Amino acid sequence: MGSLQIRELPVDVYDALTERARRERRSLAQQAVVELRRMPELVARERRLAVVEELRRALRAEPRRRLSVAPESLVREDRDR
Repeated sequence: MGSLQIRELPVDVYDALTERARRERRSLAQQAVVELRRMPELVARERRLAVVEELRRALRAEPRRRLSVAPESLVREDRDR
């Protein structure tokens, strides 16, 4: 697990984080992790991973189908054009 040290943190940011940590009964470090996890990039990544997992489950649940044409022949036909 990574570690992070923040220098020169503005007082208002520190105070706000401290207050949230106190209200939620968390340590300052725990609250910082909670707040950072709310970053849009991380939230979007978690959603994408959930969608991918849902698709994988759906594919595993479906019976396998036979293709009418081998994919290799389609690729060869396309390359020969």
